[in-house]
Amino acid sequence: MTSPIMPTYNRLPVTFDRGEGAWLFDENNTRYLDALSGIAVCNLGHAHPAVHQAICQQSAKLLHTSNIYRIAAQERLAELLTAASGMDNVFFSNSGAEANEAAIKLARKYGHDKGIEKPAVIVMEKSFHGRTLATLSATGNSKIQQGFAPLVEGFVRVPYNNIAAIAAAIADNASIVAVLVEPVQGEGGVNIPAPDYLNQIRDLCDQHGLLMMLDEIQTGIGRTGQFFAFQHNGILPDVCTLAKALGNGVPIGACLAHGKAGEVFQAGNHGSTFGGNPLACSAAIAVLTTLADEGLIAQASLKGKAIYDGFVARLQANPQVLDIRHKGLMIGIELARPCADLVKLALAQQLLINVTNDTTIRLLPPLVIDEQQIQLLVDTLSTLINEFTA
Repeated sequence: MTSPIMPTYNRLPVTFDRGEGAWLFDENNTRYLDALSGIAVCNLGHAHPAVHQAICQQSAKLLHTSNIYRIAAQERLAELLTAASGMDNVFFSNSGAEANEAAIKLARKYGHDKGIEKPAVIVMEKSFHGRTLATLSATGNSKIQQGFAPLVEGFVRVPYNNIAAIAAAIADNASIVAVLVEPVQGEGGVNIPAPDYLNQIRDLCDQHGLLMMLDEIQTGIGRTGQFFAFQHNGILPDVCTLAKALGNGVPIGACLAHGKAGEVFQAGNHGSTFGGNPLACSAAIAVLTTLADEGLIAQASLKGKAIYDGFVARLQANPQVLDIRHKGLMIGIELARPCADLVKLALAQQLLINVTNDTTIRLLPPLVIDEQQIQLLVDTLSTLINEFTA
C-alpha cells in the first residue's frame, strides 16, 4: 500500500511508541538510545514530567486566542528569554525557519529605514537556516536548493570562519545591512569556528552599522554548555533566533532583538496566527525552568567532554577518522569517506545517530544523558566505526 504521506523524507524502518529520558521504545518495546534528541529538540529527553504537566494543565484551560490579545504565558516566556540573553524583546513563531524569516525581514526593514533600496545579508557557505523560500536561499547548500529557483535575492555568501571574506564583502557592497551566522554549523558538519570568530564579526558589524544576527536554533537552550552559544564569547548580538529545544518537542520558535534591532518592527510589520500560543509558551516555560532547576546546562559541557574523550581514546588510532570535535553536547566525528550507511548500522544496534555533510557523524544527545548511557554510546558507536572503516 502506498503511503498517503508525501515522500519528503527517506524514513528509517522503525516507529517509536513511547520515550523515557534518553530512551525511545518502538512498537515491539525494543529500547533505543537516542543520541540525536529529535535533531537537538528534546534536550530534556522524552516524556519529561515537568513538560508533560505544563502541557496537561494548559490544555485543560486554554489553547489559543490569537495575538490580537495579550497572552500571559507568552509575556512570561519573553521575560525569561530576555533575562537569560540580555536581549530586549521577542517575536514568537512556530519553527526555526519562521524565526529566521522574521530575522531576514527585520534586516531588510532595517535597511529600508536607512534608505537602502535593496538590502543584502551576508550568509555563510555550508550554513543551514531552514526550508522556506527565503531561508532556503540563505542556506549554503546547493543540493536542497535544486528545483526551487528562482531563489530569493539579497544574500551574499562567504566562507565560514573567514573574517577577511566578511570584511571584503562589506567593502564591496554598500547595500549590506546584516551578517547571519550559526555559532556552530550543525547541518554543515558540526563546524566549530575560531574562538574569536563571533567577536570579530561583532566588531565588524559595530564598525559598519550592520546587524549581527545569530542563528542559535541548534546551538541554543543549553546545547553547547551555555544557555546561548554567544555567551561563550561575552558578546551580545542584535538579533538571535531560537526554536528546536525551546519547547522540547512542542513547536515554537523565537526571534530575539536588542537595541536598534528591537525598534525595527512595529504593529502590522509581521505576525503569526499560532506563534506564541498559550500551550507552546507553557511548555517552553517548563523547559527553561527545568534547565535552571536541574543545572543541566553546566552539565552539558562536562558530559560533552566525557563523550569527546571517550571517542578520542577509542578512535585516535583509526586513520579513517579525520577529526573529532565538540562544543558541549554537539559532537561531530568526521570520516575519510561517506558514512551514511552507519545510520542504519547503528539503528540495528539500537542506537540513533545522524550523518550530515556526507562524512560527519553528528551526535546531539539529550542533556539528561547519564554516565552509563554515555559509555554505551561511546562503546557501541566506536565499535561500529572501527568495523565500518576496517
